[in-house]
Amino acid sequence: MSPIDREEAARKAAEELLKPEYEKEALFDRIYRYVTQFLGDLLDAATGGGSAGGIIAAVLITLILLGLIALIAWRLRKTARRNALAPGALFGARALTAAEHRQAAERLAQEGRWTQAIQERLRAIARDLEERALVDGMPGRTADELAAEAAVSLPAFAQELAAAARSFDDVTYGGVMGTREAYETMTGLDERLRQARPVPLATAAGEGGA
Repeated sequence: MSPIDREEAARKAAEELLKPEYEKEALFDRIYRYVTQFLGDLLDAATGGGSAGGIIAAVLITLILLGLIALIAWRLRKTARRNALAPGALFGARALTAAEHRQAAERLAQEGRWTQAIQERLRAIARDLEERALVDGMPGRTADELAAEAAVSLPAFAQELAAAARSFDDVTYGGVMGTREAYETMTGLDERLRQARPVPLATAAGEGGA
C-alpha cells in the first residue's frame, strides 16, 4: 500500500461525515471518528508503504498525538478556570435571600449533607452582608474576597471570616468532606454576624492605615 495522500484522506473523511446517518451525530463524535479513521489510514501506510512511507506516517502520527494532548490540556485548563470563576464562587444561577440560603442550609444539615450545608451557610452570610450593605453585591465574588471586604466593616471577625472562606473553598474545590463541626462553626459565625454592628467608616479607615 502506498503512503496515504493527506488531501485525499481529508476529502474522503469529509464525504463520509456528510452522509445522512451522521446528521444527528455530535460534533465531537464526528471529529473523533475522523481522527480515528485518519490515524488508521496512517498506520496502514506505516506498515505497508515501505520505509519512507513508514517514517512519514510515524512523524504525522506523533504530531497529531502531540496536538491532541495539547488540545486536551488546554480544554482542562479552560474548564478549571471557568469553574473557579463561575457564579459558583459563592452563588448559583438563581438569586436567593439570606433567609432562603439559611433554610436550605438547615435542610441539608438535617439530611447529613454537610458539604452542601456549609456552602449554603456561607452563602447566607454573604447575602446577609449584602442585604445590610456591609459588602457590595459583586457578581462572581470568591469566598476570600468576601472575607476580606467584610473584615473592613467588621474587623473583629476578620480571622473567623477568613477561616469560613477557607472552609468553603476546602469543601467546594479542595475535595474535603464537610463535617458537622465545620457546619456548626459556620452557623455560629452566621448568628453572631447577624447581631454585629459595623465599625464607623472613619475608624475602619484609620485602622487600615495604621
